[in-house]
Amino acid sequence: MHKKISRVLRANNILYTVCLLAFAALTVTVSVPLAVLEVLAAAVTLLLINRRGKTVQQNVRQYVDRMSGGMDSATSSNMLASPLPMMVFGVKDEDVLWSNEQFMALSEQKEGIFDAKVGDVVPGFSSRWLLEGKRECPELVSWNHRQYRVFGSMSHLDEAVRDSSAVCTTYWLDVTELEQMRTTLDITRPVAGILMLDNYEDLMKACPENKRSALLAAIEEKLSGWASDSDGLLLKYDRDRYLFMFEEKNFSEYAEARFAILDQIRTVVAGDGVAATMSIGMGRDADGFDALFKNASLALEMALSRGGDQAVVKDRTNFEFYGGRAKAAEKRTKVKSRVMANALGELMSDAKHIYIMGHKYADMDCLGAAAGIYCVARKRGKHAQIVMDTENNAVHPMLNKLRELPEYSEAFISGSEAFLKAQPGSLLVVVDTNRPGSVESEQLLEACNRVAVIDHHRRGTSYIEKMALNYHEPYASSASELVTEILQYLLEPADLLKTEAEALLAGIVLDTKNFTNRTGGRTFEAAAFLRRSGADTADVQRMFQSDLDAMVARYAIIQEAELYRKEVAIAALDQECDRVTAAKAADELLTLKGVKASFVLYKKDNGAYISARSLGEINVQVIVEALGGGGNSTTAGGQLNGTVAELREKLLVSIGHYMDN
Repeated sequence: MHKKISRVLRANNILYTVCLLAFAALTVTVSVPLAVLEVLAAAVTLLLINRRGKTVQQNVRQYVDRMSGGMDSATSSNMLASPLPMMVFGVKDEDVLWSNEQFMALSEQKEGIFDAKVGDVVPGFSSRWLLEGKRECPELVSWNHRQYRVFGSMSHLDEAVRDSSAVCTTYWLDVTELEQMRTTLDITRPVAGILMLDNYEDLMKACPENKRSALLAAIEEKLSGWASDSDGLLLKYDRDRYLFMFEEKNFSEYAEARFAILDQIRTVVAGDGVAATMSIGMGRDADGFDALFKNASLALEMALSRGGDQAVVKDRTNFEFYGGRAKAAEKRTKVKSRVMANALGELMSDAKHIYIMGHKYADMDCLGAAAGIYCVARKRGKHAQIVMDTENNAVHPMLNKLRELPEYSEAFISGSEAFLKAQPGSLLVVVDTNRPGSVESEQLLEACNRVAVIDHHRRGTSYIEKMALNYHEPYASSASELVTEILQYLLEPADLLKTEAEALLAGIVLDTKNFTNRTGGRTFEAAAFLRRSGADTADVQRMFQSDLDAMVARYAIIQEAELYRKEVAIAALDQECDRVTAAKAADELLTLKGVKASFVLYKKDNGAYISARSLGEINVQVIVEALGGGGNSTTAGGQLNGTVAELREKLLVSIGHYMDN
């Protein structure tokens, strides 16, 4: 009712004047001069209202004439017969000034549209985008159970803010059926999944031959039950691989459940207590089935390179990770080491110059692996150099010992110098990292067209793609262990210098925490080879000795630690700290009873850093990766954005999310 009254008041312009005259008549009995003033005011008001009405009508006519191109009345009538619904309204007060019959047919009001507010005719419609100079509404407009794409223009756009007479013309295109078709296409797009049993060989060895069929049947029963809700296609195409095709509309259910089949599969146990584990690669948002299957294959490769027992989803641009919390079991063969050793030897033989590069702020594992590769190049008569910042690193004692050797007099070079000297035909060997953003010199990485990567860290969303050789084993304890295995096929123990052997052994000792973490049978075999090559364990141990000040600083960090959920130790420091001291403090925190993981947060060089350690039950890489860091399941860290206090809050959220799920 109040809307009708409002329209009556707006339509009857003379009503205001009549009211003023009535008040003037009543005022005559009180004061004649006052009554005369009121009559004059009524006359002026009527004059202004009429003049404003004529101005608005004239502006609308001029605007319609401009829209119709100034043609004659017969031609301009085509605007009234436009196939698109049209509406014209004022900029300032948003009063509807005109609409064609097609627009009238869309409205439930039919009549009374003119002089009504735009918001009353089309609830929720905003004209801000026209004021911003846009020609199309950025969002679809829902009106009367239909969806419209709205286009528009404004008269006197430059003067719209000052000129209250400016008007807007809008064109309404009904796209309801088109949007329904687009939604149907989106939810029915195919998704391809490759499901692979990680430890098929181990299951078969642990299970008696007469029970293997029952074991595989139990696995397939769980897979079929999991896949049945999507009405998809599950097909076994290899002894340990399955192809799963389903539609996009079912993907969100699997993602929200974080691919519950990973946990279900682990309930299937072989005779000797070996639990089955599975890796899943999902491909989405591809232009064809070939690209879809390629995305799924890349996702599966990523899952395996991160330790298996997880699901990875690859769309057009990104990776998403689910699971990956179980402790990775050692799954390596010496056949791969031998193949990689031969391939690396051939690459070195063909190279004119060899550069060896690790990650920024090199640690003992990085230097040890680089020294091992340098030894191979030296024995093959190839000129090689190690790209490293000799000032900002955590390996000064070992670095000084190597530089004292005549063989290493010109071995070390900075990243900028290597970039300037790099030529076509050079080989770059990257050790102890697979992320392009973590290498000592990204320019050198981009300049070299032949790159070999030797690394043990779990692969992240960003990794080196152009590789002539990729020796990536997330099950290995360290890069030094992988390089030592390669050396066994390319060198004799006597070819390795004593200091080089100690550098490699120091790298293994560092990443295994004195052979207590991530240590397998191959780790001890590598250590035995280095011992035969002359490595002195006492000298290696002395490399890790620290002075009294460093020990005091380390225990000061431990005093700042607090327990979170009774099994996670977190130390957040307000002052700057050395990286090595923070890392050792994180190791020390793991010696506390009940602590399964530790995190040390500290400031350095106007940035916030984190050092994370775990005994293996908690995967710290998954936690730190959510904050932008990386590493492996027991050792992780990185430089992160924000202050230490902000980083601590984000860390608590990430830990809570990890442990709750």
